[in-house]
Amino acid sequence: MFTGIIEEIGIIKEVRKGTKSIQLSIQADKVLSDVKLGDSIATNGICLTVTKFDSSCFSVDVMPESIKRTSLGNIRSGMMVNLERAVRVGDRLGGHIVSGHIDGVGTIEDFKEDDNAIWVTINASSNIMKYIIEKGSIAIDGVSLTVAYADNKKFKVSIIPHTKKETILCSKKIGDLVNLECDITAKYIERFVLWKDHPNDESSENSSQGVSLDMLKENGFI
Repeated sequence: MFTGIIEEIGIIKEVRKGTKSIQLSIQADKVLSDVKLGDSIATNGICLTVTKFDSSCFSVDVMPESIKRTSLGNIRSGMMVNLERAVRVGDRLGGHIVSGHIDGVGTIEDFKEDDNAIWVTINASSNIMKYIIEKGSIAIDGVSLTVAYADNKKFKVSIIPHTKKETILCSKKIGDLVNLECDITAKYIERFVLWKDHPNDESSENSSQGVSLDMLKENGFI
């Protein structure tokens, strides 16, 4: 479990490709201070397990499913990545609850300066946009952010100077892919409602029936 508050920016030192998987060696500093084998470190928002480490680098294995759902298929040596260690009980939860399980990718459409902030517009598929609401939470490459605008095809976030400095988001280019993790609450509500209405329907997840206020009230959510 993570918070979406990035601890440091790491650098990809080596990418070793398998048939469908990859192994990454990542240069870091702060996240290595108390690292142990088997620890989870969110890398651009993706929960990955430390398989080896020394004083300046750690290694992780990336399975085919993660490559399919994230931007890691485009990773190259020398690229920067956002890093965050798993949250510890008793730590401040400065962002929001982030699992490190990516829902899919979005594409950066635009950057626009607004005084001390930068607006970032991201396009995403309908399977992701249905979970994104204005003033809701979203993790972009592992960064916890508040959605400032959302329609059926895109959403916008506003980046403060601290986030610009401490993460790689504003170093991206228009057309770049970013990893997206939606707020888990919406996904659970949708699943509960669809399961109750269609418990034996294998196509229920693809049902065109939406989640309405009446459905939420009927199922005890509000």
